[in-house]
Amino acid sequence: FTPLRRALFGDLHVHTALSLDANLQGTRLDPTDAYRFARGEEVGLQPHNEAGDPLRTLKLDRPLDFAAVTDHAEFLGTVTACQDPASPGYDHEQCVEYRDDPGKAFIFINALLGLYQDQVHYPELCGVDGVDCQQAHREAWDVVRDAAGAALDPCAFTSFVAYEWSGNPGTYNLHRNVIFAGEDVPGWPTGYMDEPYPEGLWAALRRDCLDDASMSCDVLAIPHNSNLSGGLMFDGLTADGTPMDAAYATEAAAMEPIVEIFQHKGASECLTSSPLGDEHCDFELLPYDSLAGTNLNLEGDPLPRDFVRDVLGEGLRRREALGVNPWELGIIGSTDTHLGTPGAVRETDYPGHGGAGANNATELPPGLPDGAAFNPGGLAAVWAEENTREAIFSALRRREVFGTSGPRISVRLFAGWGLAADLCDSAALVATGYADGVPMGGRLGGATGEATAPSVVISALRDPGGEQTPLERAQVVKVWLEGDTVKTVVVDVAGGDNGAEVDPSTCTTTSTGSDTLCGVWTDPDFDPSEPALYYARVLEDPTCRWTTRRCVAAGVDCDSPADVPDGFQGCCDKRFAKTVQE
Repeated sequence: FTPLRRALFGDLHVHTALSLDANLQGTRLDPTDAYRFARGEEVGLQPHNEAGDPLRTLKLDRPLDFAAVTDHAEFLGTVTACQDPASPGYDHEQCVEYRDDPGKAFIFINALLGLYQDQVHYPELCGVDGVDCQQAHREAWDVVRDAAGAALDPCAFTSFVAYEWSGNPGTYNLHRNVIFAGEDVPGWPTGYMDEPYPEGLWAALRRDCLDDASMSCDVLAIPHNSNLSGGLMFDGLTADGTPMDAAYATEAAAMEPIVEIFQHKGASECLTSSPLGDEHCDFELLPYDSLAGTNLNLEGDPLPRDFVRDVLGEGLRRREALGVNPWELGIIGSTDTHLGTPGAVRETDYPGHGGAGANNATELPPGLPDGAAFNPGGLAAVWAEENTREAIFSALRRREVFGTSGPRISVRLFAGWGLAADLCDSAALVATGYADGVPMGGRLGGATGEATAPSVVISALRDPGGEQTPLERAQVVKVWLEGDTVKTVVVDVAGGDNGAEVDPSTCTTTSTGSDTLCGVWTDPDFDPSEPALYYARVLEDPTCRWTTRRCVAAGVDCDSPADVPDGFQGCCDKRFAKTVQE
């Protein structure tokens, strides 16, 4: 138990063989296997040989502190029914196709998630209103619950009962991961076919969890991949198309206190072309605006309102109009792995994550194991007193969380009135931050003492394991409302340009950054009449992207296109950077 809290790293977006898309792509790891992997055990990955042996294996270099398996709620019963000869739907032609032609079944079954809300229905194999899959659905949900319970090891590893609500009308992404605080959870995971609007999901979670006096149940939902939502994720409209009111905003804030800003399918922090963008927004951006785009390589221009920085600014505007901010969001990352491998974020031996991108179901293709657009994903981090469900869920609820693009960088942020300029030199920085200010996720009240502007202190430690890449800079991003206009400024508070380089032809690095960065910044332009928010961004020195590492190892020469080996064409796709700053 650490009263001043410590950083714990985990993955809150994980799919296994219980998810229809993962199952049809050859994933055989179940929730129990996923938790074994998260705790440091080696697992086998598809494809498998005729004897059923995996042709690949994978192991984390360091176990995670926590994880949640978030299999798609919508087809839990479908997956189980089509594999159980005793199920009423087993002999249905859709189930036969499921077993005989997974690629075709993926198109005709998983595509149901792309139906618009007024057209949503269960697969035919499940009968009227899904009745023939209900028993299989509940049995699969029991597997999820039991695996989380068996993996729980207080003070060593925390598992959460969870699932994903996977609506994507018109293939635009509205997905939410639903995380329960404890073992007392509803007997049915509400999916898109049950409630096709986010507020319907919230209502079901209230009815079946929060307001059920027979249970001790708490829950929150985490939106993800707003970058692929075509403007829908945070459009501010209710199910009937009318603008949100204060009641809707209040419920949104209560049910969804955090957002997943980074994962396998790209970054959702900020768009370079947005008026709120900056040069460092150009990090793992996808050239797509929908889930169909990611699967079919159909380019579409993402909208600024699909990115978290713009959403945070719009939240300030809504607060002025409604008296409530619906999008006062904490930030996390995760992987969205569809291989059952939580926390597999290394650039060096990235196997792909399935879902979108390559699935490698039946054979190992030559070349890159995933589409060049995708990446190994990120991690969720919390500041918690101990590694238990109660402490971690409390951190999620109060937004004392942060996300990384993979490395286990530790970042602390406090804000307050009159924080000392030399606070970084104090051994009591953290204690002072809690005593005299608020931590990340907190609301800072009105001015106290003689201070007329808030100060922000950011302290960051590089990842002590992995590649141990030094840190380049720590920044504060201010977003504020000037009249009705949202504005932003990005300021380096520690570190900065340091001359660090990486040679993409060899991946040799010249790193001159720091093990630690710390800075105190007082807002020089603060106006108490203008609502404002502040968040931290910390960048490592540059390193080679996963694609570049594979391409260098294979000796790919993009100056001679005719000689590029089969499967390595992604090495020469100029849409995607050769280096990254995690």
